[in-house]
Amino acid sequence: MRHRFLALMLGATAAAMALAAPAADIPAKTPARTPCFRSQDWSGWKATPDARSLYIGVGGNRIYRLDMASACPALNQIGVHLVTRTRGSGWICHALDVDLKVSDGRAFMSACIVNGLTVLSADEAAALPKALRP
Repeated sequence: MRHRFLALMLGATAAAMALAAPAADIPAKTPARTPCFRSQDWSGWKATPDARSLYIGVGGNRIYRLDMASACPALNQIGVHLVTRTRGSGWICHALDVDLKVSDGRAFMSACIVNGLTVLSADEAAALPKALRP
């Protein structure tokens, strides 16, 4: 019985080492750029013509894209402003952290569901047309 136990243990160890060996050949990934920013650093916005995305300026030198679950036509109306409320802390790290509404300045507000948050690289930000730069 003891020999069976040792053989089983050796077999399990060999199998574990075989599975672990290929992982050593995989290069370590570089950490992804964190999309987090403080809500008070949000400084301006421009909506795309199809109202499916919103570009926001953050901290004076970064641009983020918020993607909507569906078109939010209120974003392209004249004289509207955004009403945002963060959930939890004042940090925005995920699309779920943004509760976005568009207000016409009166009592009417239209909700826009954000389902994507992307920080643009410097090259992507530079390639944005002037009309979409926040």
